[in-house]
Amino acid sequence: MHAQRKNVYLCRRIIVLTKYNNTMSANILGVNAKVFGMKAKIYGTFILFEAFFMLIASVVSLYYNINYGEDDAIPMLSATMITGIFGFFLLSIGREKSGRTRTSKEINSISMKNSFVIVTMTWVFFAAFGSLPFLFSNYIDNITDAFFESMSGFTTTGSTILTNIDSMPHGLLFWRSIIQWLGGLGIIVLFLAIIPAINKGSNKTMLFSAEATGLGVQKLHPKMSVTARRLWVIYIILTIICVLAYWAGPMDLYDAVCHAFTTIASGGFSTHQHSIGYYNSRYIEYIASLFMLMSGVNFSLYYLLICGKVSLFAKNEELRWFVGVVLVCVIVMTSLFYIAPEVGTVATDSSAYPLDTFESKFRTALFHVSAIISSTGYQAAYFDYTLWGGLFLVPTLLMMLSGACAGSTSGGIKIIREVICIKSINNTIKQILHPSAVFTVRISKEVVPNDMLMRTLNFLFFYIILCMASIVILDISGCSIKESVFNTITALSNMGPGVGSTGPASTFADLTDLAKWEMSFLMLVGRLEIFTVLLLFTPTFWNKK
Repeated sequence: MHAQRKNVYLCRRIIVLTKYNNTMSANILGVNAKVFGMKAKIYGTFILFEAFFMLIASVVSLYYNINYGEDDAIPMLSATMITGIFGFFLLSIGREKSGRTRTSKEINSISMKNSFVIVTMTWVFFAAFGSLPFLFSNYIDNITDAFFESMSGFTTTGSTILTNIDSMPHGLLFWRSIIQWLGGLGIIVLFLAIIPAINKGSNKTMLFSAEATGLGVQKLHPKMSVTARRLWVIYIILTIICVLAYWAGPMDLYDAVCHAFTTIASGGFSTHQHSIGYYNSRYIEYIASLFMLMSGVNFSLYYLLICGKVSLFAKNEELRWFVGVVLVCVIVMTSLFYIAPEVGTVATDSSAYPLDTFESKFRTALFHVSAIISSTGYQAAYFDYTLWGGLFLVPTLLMMLSGACAGSTSGGIKIIREVICIKSINNTIKQILHPSAVFTVRISKEVVPNDMLMRTLNFLFFYIILCMASIVILDISGCSIKESVFNTITALSNMGPGVGSTGPASTFADLTDLAKWEMSFLMLVGRLEIFTVLLLFTPTFWNKK
């Protein structure tokens, strides 16, 4: 009798535990399903916006199809439909029942760790769907090249595999320009500005900082959506002014719009194979140089200028360093045009060298410095630095590495990080000489926190590691050592041109598929400033604890 009671008790315990385990499993699966639904909703909204801008490019294609018989209208519309359908599909998966309230656990799960996943995957999705117009129009006939061109566009790298841009239809070239404009200030920043309630549970600061360039988020308003909106207003105003400035010269309205998109975005895609050099205009070169440098300035500083805080704008230490670096580089490059002939390192082809006048040499130096340090990568009338001689390659490579200001549309390491490292090295030397003294790194008279200092040094460390690994991979893929170095830096710094067979007078069409995929990965890593992407490859990131 006692044994029977014991067996009944054990059976009841097993039933209770089984029900409890089933309930817990259902809850866990339910939470995961809800998190997946929220991600799908965000991805779907983003992709629908890409379809919207693709539709704008389709309208341009229809206009030129009706009036000039160009053949890209159907491919553009087909790509738009597929992108839109996929966006609606994801949005329908993530659509929540009305009146449902998210739990705090759900909010936290989507707001922290998953912010990095969302940002990275959004850029991958955009590049993937952005490649469809190139594929459907048959101007690019394989997925590798189409993805490379699309990723180069969205990350504003400007490297291209196209060898006859002048023969391409206007709609496709407009799409090629607008993807750089979308990627310039940031896809996530755009959507936070337009749809601040895209995910009320998401940590918008995390999303913003996972994509923004620089050391951290510089808020212009307590609400991140308002900060994003103000940055985009400044971005649009600069774009409109650039359009008008280009249009006042030899550019027609279409070219002015396309080039303004890629200038303010520091992208470098052009509607002509010879880029800015196609116009053979000193006016266009000076205007392009001006706006390329303006795009390299932290956009938050323009807001201070608009608000009348001129003194804060002028006293910004990174801006002063940026202006100083540009001036020094222009002086050095102009001087090299005079020194190079004396040491016998000039181009064998005299047409690659600027005219024998100070204005021509100064203009070429100014344009080259502006295009490289802002990571725009345009080519002017005299543009092929690989033919100028060996003296020009090292300064060019250093400018590629440097980049412009944080919070701008440029790539590279950024001036602010370089200044912090210089001051940190100086403090280390002082500390050795004066062991008992305490030294701090200050930027614009504000102390740089130790965590930011460590993050800066770690960024440089990872940057070097990535460069070395990529150089090896590109060397294995068939590039020479010099080409591997320049191709790595140009992709990781979102620059554009390389050297030799991938130099400013060439394209990346002849690279192997391995090299193109490696460079596409580097473009994404460089645009999202390394940590956002690399975090996804660490076991700690995926540890549920």
